[in-house]
Amino acid sequence: MPLRPVRPLPAVPRSRLGSVFVVAAACLAVLGPATAGTAAGIDGGSAEDRALQRQIDRFVKERGGPPGVIAVLRNGRQARVLRAGVADLATGRPPQVRDHMRIASTAKAFSGAVALSLVDRGALGLDDTLRKRLPQLPRAWGRVTLRQLLNHTSGLPDYSQDPGFTAVVRADPHHRFDPRHLLDYVADEPLRFRPGSRYEYSNSDNIAVALMAEAVTGAPYEQLLRRLVYRPLDLRDTSLPLGYRMPEPYLHGYDMSDPASPQDVSELVSASGAWASGGIISTPLDMTRFIRGYASGALYGKDVVREQRRWIAGASQPAGPGRNTAGLAIFRYATRCGVVLGHTGNFPGYTQLVAATPDGRRSLTFSVTSQINGAGDPARLERLRTIQENFVCALLRTP
Repeated sequence: MPLRPVRPLPAVPRSRLGSVFVVAAACLAVLGPATAGTAAGIDGGSAEDRALQRQIDRFVKERGGPPGVIAVLRNGRQARVLRAGVADLATGRPPQVRDHMRIASTAKAFSGAVALSLVDRGALGLDDTLRKRLPQLPRAWGRVTLRQLLNHTSGLPDYSQDPGFTAVVRADPHHRFDPRHLLDYVADEPLRFRPGSRYEYSNSDNIAVALMAEAVTGAPYEQLLRRLVYRPLDLRDTSLPLGYRMPEPYLHGYDMSDPASPQDVSELVSASGAWASGGIISTPLDMTRFIRGYASGALYGKDVVREQRRWIAGASQPAGPGRNTAGLAIFRYATRCGVVLGHTGNFPGYTQLVAATPDGRRSLTFSVTSQINGAGDPARLERLRTIQENFVCALLRTP
């Protein structure tokens, strides 16, 4: 798709800029160099932290378990880091908060951040349709709105499930896709249901969101991420590549289908095939900064936050802790101890959860170095969700 010349984005109100900078500055203070290199006081910590540590230790040691886990719990100006296993089976190096990782479908929250920031500025509307913003897409999809894309009620067929797409990936996992043409794989298919009539998670939704953002700004999605998300929240090690290489240092992700012979799949697949639906690379440190600002609505005003938090039936993929309901590129996780907002994701070699309280003061980033989902290993996913809920409870109970 040819892009129009880049034009200036509508300015963000000064009052919003102030709140964003406060969020970034506080995160820097909380997760500084000391946290990056040590266990942040977990060794010999509280009884509750030791209990959490035992849970993740058991999880990585069970047959077929992930080689590594790292969790960052943040409460106000306190941060605790728990880790189990290793970041790299070849070296035995422990996971660190500055290790790069594939964030999988938590990248959908980033496309939500871009789109909702543009809504806040008046450049996009939640009821803008594909017909209005992307008339080159199939006419049959024309009634789908930005709101329906963001809460997965669009009915768009999922390009990542298309036999043509999967055949290309199987033949050459490093294949470099043109991400602006990923929807071409399903352009001959009708909508799966009437837009807005039900929930169905689709990777196509966030590709379309990114294309709408490009259409109204004339700027590449990667540039919009930098201007609207990375810079305001001071994300220093987050990027959206199109290749398959990982920046050093990184958490190595593994295929554990044969526990006796784990396969390093960190660089198996090109990020271009996931793009706005799951191609971003980040670190536990940056994801903690991100979810704190995103869940609290620091990037846009109260009216947009109110629309984002109109909850409907629907779960993230894989399901997060507790009872899941869906908003606009964010999910509500109602646990036995309280509510957090966030997103999950899974990708070859990685499973992710980022969540925070609605005010952003308390957050959890929970990263696992193997792919765990309901389709591949439902029993292990349920054990993971139980552990994640226990971490959320520890986060919410901390004075």
